[in-house]
Amino acid sequence: MSDGPAARRGQGQPWGGVRPFSIKTKLGALVVIAVLITTGLSMIAVHTKTELRFIMVFSMIATLLITQFVAHSLTAPLDEMNAVARSISHGDYTRRVRENRRDELGDLAQTINRMADELAAQDQQRKELVANVSHELRTPIAGLRAVLENIVDGVTEADPETMRTALKQTERLGRLVETLLDLSRLDNGVVPLKTRRFEVWPYLAGVLKEANMVASVRAGIASGSGGHTRTDVHLSLDVSPPELTAHADPERLHQVVANLIDNAVKHSPPHGRVTVKARRGPQPESLELEVLDEGPGIPRSEWHRVFERFNRGAVSRPHGPGSDGGTGLGLAIARWAVDLHGGRIGVAESERGCRILVTLPGLPSSSS
Repeated sequence: MSDGPAARRGQGQPWGGVRPFSIKTKLGALVVIAVLITTGLSMIAVHTKTELRFIMVFSMIATLLITQFVAHSLTAPLDEMNAVARSISHGDYTRRVRENRRDELGDLAQTINRMADELAAQDQQRKELVANVSHELRTPIAGLRAVLENIVDGVTEADPETMRTALKQTERLGRLVETLLDLSRLDNGVVPLKTRRFEVWPYLAGVLKEANMVASVRAGIASGSGGHTRTDVHLSLDVSPPELTAHADPERLHQVVANLIDNAVKHSPPHGRVTVKARRGPQPESLELEVLDEGPGIPRSEWHRVFERFNRGAVSRPHGPGSDGGTGLGLAIARWAVDLHGGRIGVAESERGCRILVTLPGLPSSSS
C-alpha cells in the first residue's frame, strides 16, 4: 500500500543496482568498440601492407561516428528534460518527459515526472484553498454587511436580536481565521503543549455539548470554516471506566475531538448517530479515543490520504444536509495535534461507517 521510495524502486529499474543498459555500460562499450576497431584495422594493415596513416584516418572516422551516435542518445533526453524543467519553472505542469529508457536518464525522467505531478497537485490544492476561503468569507461578510446596511438605512433597529445575527456572522469569520491560524501552526513546526491531568467524562461531555450548541446556532446559515449545520445527528458518549483520567493538552485534544466529530457528522446519514468512545490506554494516564459514524465509510485505498491537508474525500456527493466538505483541513489539524502529543491517529476497521482511532501516550515513562 505504501508509495514510498522502496515501492517506487520496485516499479522501475533499481536505483542503486546494476542496469543492463546503464550509461556506465554504454561508455565502457564505446571504449571497447573503439579499441577493437583500431586493433582490427591495424591487423588488416599489417596483413595487407596498407599504409598506417590510412588506417589511423579510418579508425578515427569510425570512432567519431560511434561516439556521435552514443552522445546523441545521451544528450537528446537531456535536452527534452531541460525543456520540461523550463516549462515547470514557468508554471506549466502539464508537460512530461518520455520514460522509454532503462538507464540513469530513465530514472531521472521518472523523478522529473513525479516532481511535476506533485507540483501540479500542490498548485491545485492552492487554488482550491483560495476558492474555499473566498467562498467561506463571502457568506458571513455578505450577511454582516446586510445587517449593518439595514441598521444604517433605518430598515431595522439595532435591537438585541439583530445584533445577535451580526454576532453570528462575526463568529463565523473568527472560526475561519482560527482554521487558517491552525494551518500556519502546522507549517511553522512544533507548538509547546500545556499538558495536565483531567477527568475524561466531563471533558468529553463538554466537547459534545459545545458541538451540539454550535450546530444549533449555525442551523439555517450556510456552513462556514468547514463547520457542519446538522442538527439531526445524535451524538453519544461512551467512557469506560466513568472515572477515567488522562494526561494531555486539553486545548489541543479539543481540536482533535471537535474536528473528528465535525467530519463524522457531515458524512452521517439523516438521523444517524456519532459515537465517541474513550478507554484507558496501556500506559499510565494514556488514552484511547474512537469516533464512529454510520456514514458510507472510507475506502481502504483512501485511508492513507484522509489526513492530508485540503483532502476533501473521494465521495462524489455529500451525505446528508450540511455535508459540504469544508476546507479539507479538519483531519489534517487533528493529526497535527495528535502528533504533538507523540500519539497515533488513523482509520480503523469497522463493520459500518467510518471509525477513527486516536491513541495518546499519557505520562512520560520517567514521570510514571
